[in-house]
Amino acid sequence: QVQLVESGGGLVQAGGSLRLSCAASGRTFSRYTMGWFRPAPGKEREFVTAINWSGDRTSYVDSVRGRFTISRVNAQNTVYLQMNSLKPEDTAVYYCAAHSGYLGLILTGQADYIYWGQGTQVTVSS
Repeated sequence: QVQLVESGGGLVQAGGSLRLSCAASGRTFSRYTMGWFRPAPGKEREFVTAINWSGDRTSYVDSVRGRFTISRVNAQNTVYLQMNSLKPEDTAVYYCAAHSGYLGLILTGQADYIYWGQGTQVTVSS
């Protein structure tokens, strides 16, 4: 069992930056691929980014590639999402999630993730 708690959300002007954190409980954090999701039109939640268990592989949705950076510190049971050059369309609740890190895979479907946090609100004003 893994419990996830997000923090770091807030209100920022367009062009600004925020860093989200996701703290995980349990001693098996390093076994999981960690991802971030947000709601999107026509979807309950869309994939934003994820990082494999070792941190040497990442994946990003096109709309955030080059602006967002995901990282993790396994010794601290924490995954981070650095968000730069924020746009009003990035406004959303951001959810941290985890799926089994077997074979170092990164999956992008919401249904593939088995553990979820409660979310943190990010609001970008124009």
